[in-house]
Amino acid sequence: MWKHDVEWLAAATPASRAGERTWHPGDGTVLMEAGHHWDLVSVPRQLGLLTLDILWYDPVRTPGPTLVDSAAQRVGFLVPPDPACHWHGEGLRHASVGSWVALPPPDRPASPLEWIVPPDASGALHSPLILRLALREAGETLALLEPASED
Repeated sequence: MWKHDVEWLAAATPASRAGERTWHPGDGTVLMEAGHHWDLVSVPRQLGLLTLDILWYDPVRTPGPTLVDSAAQRVGFLVPPDPACHWHGEGLRHASVGSWVALPPPDRPASPLEWIVPPDASGALHSPLILRLALREAGETLALLEPASED
């Protein structure tokens, strides 16, 4: 299964064989180009983890590939490529065509990157609509939990 996961991820970049060779013997990350097979939506860690928790509540749909960057304190969600799509939100970043993303191997962490939900070689990604709704719900929840300012 690992081989299929790697092939699916590596298909995102013209240098896919180089990526596979780098991952196979080592534990490092590989730079892959976004915008061909997937885009990456990255959010601050707390928002991302709460969003993923919300996504797990859907009994029909398993969340798509999701990774955490513990050094940058961010969570990234792989979504279908759409360079014209406008993702908005505080701290939100959208990597599409022309962006390169560091990815760990699908079967093990590559500090500081780690898959929370690894790709499964099926090509399944997060639904942009469902991800937007979950991000909104998570943001509203976090806003309620923040302590009121003293002003």
